[in-house]
Amino acid sequence: MPQTLPRTGTVDGETPLHAVSFTVVDLETTGGSPDACAITEVGAVRVRGGDREGELSTLVRLEARIPRPITALTGITDQLVADAPPITAVLPMLLELWRGSVLVAHSARFDVSFLNAALRRHDYAEIDLPVVCTATLARRLVRDEVRNCKLATLSRHFRTTHEPTHRALPDARATAEVLHALLERAAGMGVSTVAELLELCRRPDPTTVTRRHHLTDGLPASPGVYAFRSAAGEVLYVGRAVDLRARVRSYFGSDPRRMVRGLLRETARIDHRVCPTEIEAGVRELRAIARWRPRFNRRDKPPATAVWLKLTTERFPRLSIVRTVRDDGATYLGPLRSTRDAEQIRDALHDALPLRRCTMRIGARTRAPACALAELGRCRAPCTGELTPDAYASVVADARSALCDGSGPVTSWLVERMTALADAERYHEARWRRDRLAALTDAVRRQRTSQALAAVQLAAWRPVGATEADVIRIADGRLAGSARCDRSQVMSAATGLSARPPADTPPYVVAAERVMLHTWLTAPITVPLWVDGSYGEPVAGGATLRATAARLRRRRAGTRADELRTKRVPRAVTAPGRTGVR
Repeated sequence: MPQTLPRTGTVDGETPLHAVSFTVVDLETTGGSPDACAITEVGAVRVRGGDREGELSTLVRLEARIPRPITALTGITDQLVADAPPITAVLPMLLELWRGSVLVAHSARFDVSFLNAALRRHDYAEIDLPVVCTATLARRLVRDEVRNCKLATLSRHFRTTHEPTHRALPDARATAEVLHALLERAAGMGVSTVAELLELCRRPDPTTVTRRHHLTDGLPASPGVYAFRSAAGEVLYVGRAVDLRARVRSYFGSDPRRMVRGLLRETARIDHRVCPTEIEAGVRELRAIARWRPRFNRRDKPPATAVWLKLTTERFPRLSIVRTVRDDGATYLGPLRSTRDAEQIRDALHDALPLRRCTMRIGARTRAPACALAELGRCRAPCTGELTPDAYASVVADARSALCDGSGPVTSWLVERMTALADAERYHEARWRRDRLAALTDAVRRQRTSQALAAVQLAAWRPVGATEADVIRIADGRLAGSARCDRSQVMSAATGLSARPPADTPPYVVAAERVMLHTWLTAPITVPLWVDGSYGEPVAGGATLRATAARLRRRRAGTRADELRTKRVPRAVTAPGRTGVR
């Protein structure tokens, strides 16, 4: 009878890709037949949102000898696996590592067939997780850019940190990086959920619209922005590309997704605008999506109205989610991505500080009974009339410092609480605190970046190839223009660029543009030409923000691994000379 283990969980098809865990698996085997051959090495990496949650690497002891051609290819010998754990000890670790995730492999049919054969032989149920094949995904997304879709080719194409070596863990790490690069490409085509990703990976639908392939004729192999338009002129979808021709042609192949088929059915023409630089293409895409709000740009569409979190200026201030910024002396954090982000940040501050949450107007003579939050110690209860504004001021100061620069006791309290919950194995609650803290940290860093560029006029350049350079000019914290030129002409090129960015851009798009520009400007290869004004971030809170961001990355990588190591993975099954679950 197959064993029943709480190993798979469920993966909701509507889960956003940034919120789902992927377990990337790679196997080394003694041959190509799952029934006649055996697994010699297992490597697996569990990732979520770009962060590593856990790893598994182990050799597998065999009863048969390893064929010489396999040893020549992988370097795995009979002596290496002699003291390794058997597959019966490795399977429970794998089952736990991939529980509740999407399984990923390069040429997934091969790896899944070997895993299922091993599971069947030892009375486990077969894999019932969603499976993504990076080779199939690459054929859908980048087949016009690479000569083949082998892992080594894709690794070189995407310049991954880890290189495949025909060993399980290095290959799994390289596959994870390739996966993230492919997910970025897929996101540019509107893929934002697990269901949409799985649909992209399925066998092509023979009814896919291909007869409009001629719409791509004349597109240049240059950076730029493209727009799919209907017969009535409606902008259906906007995207950017390093190579306009290759990117747009990829839509007209065998893409099986319903969204793309629907887009192609409605498309009557494709407009494009060549941009001299990739950074200009990215900025113009942001502005175009904000202007046209295309129906098929679901993931990238900015909020219809911006959202801020406000610390009011009342006698006893409180937090309020608002959609406008007034010159009223209040402290604002934003613009934020969504009302949900604002709620998470508000909840984070309410977790850490006894701020009042009621909306009643509290005057000097107000007397009201204390609420339940006051009885729990989570509100200072100024409504009772027993608290003075001066006594409440320290709470307000802590909230203001958290909103302005991420410093003060709020961040440290949230980190300590998150850590304590994780140590107590209350992982679900720890994840809540982590997500709230991440929302706060990200919003503060974005606001500081936006403010650093807000009143700056500057020009800068970075090298391209051996002799050329990309030059940009920024006015009032916005991209005014860019150019590609010979390196000897960067100053004259910058002087000739426009100094007027477009007006009437929504606040959230302005903030997103400034973050994009800040990333470009702070890259090590960027060289400033001139700066009119002050360009820099405040010192206050900078170290705290960096430390908190680093700790959040470690916590994302460590929570699942700690759970595996301390609760479910037997110590005896780690292969000598190899790392186990980390």
